Amino acid sequence: MLLRARQFEFVFPRPALIAGIVNVTPDSFSDGGKFFDAQAAVEHGLKLAAEGADILDIGGESTRPRATPVSEAEELRRVIPVIEQLASRLKLPISIDTMKPAVARAAIAAGASIVNDVAANREDDAMWRVVAETGAGYVLMHMQGTPPTMQANPVYQDVVREVRDFFSERMQRLANCGIAREQVILDVGIGFGKTLEHNLLLIGALRSFTTLMRPLLLGVSRKSFLVKATGVEAPGRLPAALACTALAIEAGVQLVRTHDVAETVQAVRMAESVLAQRK
Repeated sequence: MLLRARQFEFVFPRPALIAGIVNVTPDSFSDGGKFFDAQAAVEHGLKLAAEGADILDIGGESTRPRATPVSEAEELRRVIPVIEQLASRLKLPISIDTMKPAVARAAIAAGASIVNDVAANREDDAMWRVVAETGAGYVLMHMQGTPPTMQANPVYQDVVREVRDFFSERMQRLANCGIAREQVILDVGIGFGKTLEHNLLLIGALRSFTTLMRPLLLGVSRKSFLVKATGVEAPGRLPAALACTALAIEAGVQLVRTHDVAETVQAVRMAESVLAQRK
């Protein structure tokens, strides 16, 4: 299975890719404000790369529940200098975490090669046209609702089936816009319009999504469902996140998005080492 993101290509099976999170925001749920300064964000990105990140995911607008949207101009002001500096200093893919097509286009021009789109439930095709025109990788994430409303009262008849049907329908729409299958990564959207039960069901059913023949990305890092499941408040969520990550690797997930790169690299490589010995 091939993943293509502009000049980067990854052929699976291979060791799972670790995407390190750089939030250039004042209000992200776990590290808001720590890397709001552009230089601090760049230094953090370099640190994550040194710890073993294969991808850096740069975001300038919080998508936590009930987050306040930011303007296109402000988002560009936050992320473009960071992407430009990191792209000039590192030889690894940079992902832009954005819901705005104009921000995605500018980020790609600045050196990004993947668009991480939490709003893949969109109806307008402007973002998909950007991805098609640039050859960027595209993270197709499932979300019910929008960040300000998604956790109000998420309801599904069968969350696993509905997310799978969403992926199938969206991949056809992406193809209609000129996006090749090799550009697409699937993300079930843990915490995006889901209850604790929905999140646990999706993690338990990750293997069922591998039949779609696209790389799967898991993002559980520091999310609130970990607190609900374990009763352990932040900053003690890491062991729970690593447990989910190890299960995901066993299920066939190929990308993991995390704030805690060094620890996640250890957990993933250990899980892969054990799985490699299975007969």
